[in-house]
Amino acid sequence: MLKKALMLVSGNAFGSALLLARNLIVARLISPEHYGIAATFAISMSLVEMLSYLGLNQMIVVDKDGDDPHMQRALQGFQLIRGMFSSLVLFLIARPYADFLGIGNIAWAFQIIAIIPLMNGFQHYDMHRLKRHLNFRPSIIVQSIPPLISVLALWPLALIYHDYRIMLVSLLVQAASMVGLSHLTAERRYGLTLDYSIMKRATVFGWPLLLNGMLLFGVFNGERLIVGRELGMSQLAMFSMAVTLTLTPTLVLAGACQSLFLPSLSGARDKPDSFRWLGVAAIEAGLAIGLLLMLGVMLLGGPLVYLLLGEKYLPLLEILVPISVVHAIRVAKSGSATVALSKKRSGNAAASNAFRVASLPLSWIALIQTGSLMSVIYIALVAELLGYLFALYLAARRAGLSLSPLLVPSGMVFLTCAAALFSNWTYPPQPDFAAQLLHWSLWPVVLCGLVSLGLMKNLRGYLVRRFRDRKA
Repeated sequence: MLKKALMLVSGNAFGSALLLARNLIVARLISPEHYGIAATFAISMSLVEMLSYLGLNQMIVVDKDGDDPHMQRALQGFQLIRGMFSSLVLFLIARPYADFLGIGNIAWAFQIIAIIPLMNGFQHYDMHRLKRHLNFRPSIIVQSIPPLISVLALWPLALIYHDYRIMLVSLLVQAASMVGLSHLTAERRYGLTLDYSIMKRATVFGWPLLLNGMLLFGVFNGERLIVGRELGMSQLAMFSMAVTLTLTPTLVLAGACQSLFLPSLSGARDKPDSFRWLGVAAIEAGLAIGLLLMLGVMLLGGPLVYLLLGEKYLPLLEILVPISVVHAIRVAKSGSATVALSKKRSGNAAASNAFRVASLPLSWIALIQTGSLMSVIYIALVAELLGYLFALYLAARRAGLSLSPLLVPSGMVFLTCAAALFSNWTYPPQPDFAAQLLHWSLWPVVLCGLVSLGLMKNLRGYLVRRFRDRKA
């Protein structure tokens, strides 16, 4: 079971890496202003997904009737209705959305993107159903091959276009190949049924996911919309690329940690001492992931940005470390969410995300007043810190977790984050690797980070135990 879970995580990680590669290639091929426009395509897709996401792909896995062919046809029928609705909404909001961002002249591009939800409506659900039988191969293929196809399509597209249209067509290619592969990897014949009783069950099942999707849209895209509207597409390109470079690794690693810890935590629910020990280890794992990300950005961020994106993206070096600190604290919350989920408390993640969403109006006002991206980043940082503390409180109250072992490691990680922000203020990341490593302000941060990792006793014990078990 663990090997299959790790295989699924690896497949998702491969797909995420390819999407990151596509973004980097497109950014290298076109100007920052056009990459900013390309970034708004993903935001518009996320907006439509938020408005209609009901977790139908999850329902077919967990519902007692998920293996029933009639149930599958009904969910596929509901998925098509959802796709038609999302496509219509995106087509209708294309003009006002483009005007809101100050790019009304390319509203036609958003109207073309409206085809994608309609294509997704024809997705075959057999790849999701087969997860009930621990057959993850179709899902891995569908999640990893389409991003690869979209990356390979960039070369001929670059010969035809020299602007944001490269990303536009790449998204269409990815969506079409994903739907096609969902049918090619299916075991059952595709069919559609409209069953209103199942649609009602699906709506009841999915409305909490819909609410959480709204929160996640605000978390991942709220500041981007604000920056795009107030500062323009070039600044949005810098902000979006910094977010992409620091967020993608944390999402992949947080998913891997949840896959590793969730089965162990669920199995220890009736053993309070073991559960508390594992719970602290899971939260320390989230802290460690964020810490290593931040240290990696400080050590290698400048040279990597210069190598991958060239001189035109050097301005984002000023915000790269602060954004990595925001995401370091964000991924630290994932451990608390995993602990709560093992106790069947799925609302903890949404509750901690609410702080970030609630901060968006303040970020908007601050950006209008100051015109500085740093004001937006610092407000997001405070919101994520409050969310982390609230997530710990919920884990202690709802899951019975002891917080005392986490006080010193958490405090040391926050001290390391503060040192990183000070170092960035005195000497931001440099494109020259030697100049970056030799500056005095970097090494106190590294030292604090190593001390922080050394204080994570439960995580260290968990890793040693896993290593010994594998050798045995």
